[in-house]
Amino acid sequence: MAQPHLPDERRPANHGPKVAARNRGALVAAAREVYAEHGLDAPLSAIARRAGVGQGVLYRHFPDRAAVANAVLEENVRQIEQAAAVVEGVSFADVLGVLTWHLTESTAFVGLLHAHGAVGRPDDLPYALALSERVESALRKHLQQGHRLSGGNDLMLAVAMVSGAVSGPTREARERRAASAWQLLGVEVGPVRPFEA
Repeated sequence: MAQPHLPDERRPANHGPKVAARNRGALVAAAREVYAEHGLDAPLSAIARRAGVGQGVLYRHFPDRAAVANAVLEENVRQIEQAAAVVEGVSFADVLGVLTWHLTESTAFVGLLHAHGAVGRPDDLPYALALSERVESALRKHLQQGHRLSGGNDLMLAVAMVSGAVSGPTREARERRAASAWQLLGVEVGPVRPFEA
């Protein structure tokens, strides 16, 4: 038998889109961390747990594993584009610092920059290449003519070389290897940190 609704009973507030956006952001951040620690094959349940939500919430936002990885990639590229969009007081080295942070934090992002080796299915290639082109376009906004990476494909070749060097069990180890790789290439990198608007 159904329970009658009592007038003084209050239902919990439904925060709707506000909570949904917060949950999605938490899932993307958690996926970045879990992928960095355990690789792209990490269980989706680990991502949901890290984000502090149920697996049902994860599947409401992302129907499958590829959608989660794509969301992380999109967020990484978006932050690099935002860093590059700042005109005053931002140098090429500063934008490289944001790029390097994403390389050390996101296993999925490292794979993107090696688009041909990062994709599981041939139909993923155009998507990965488009994201890689967005990264290149963002970096080139601050790359001065005559810079050692300004010629031909030198810029993205250097980025791919550095991303290939980014390995290690901890973010700190990966960051040291990235810094060493940039140094070997003779390229100055600003502070390694996420973009903050």
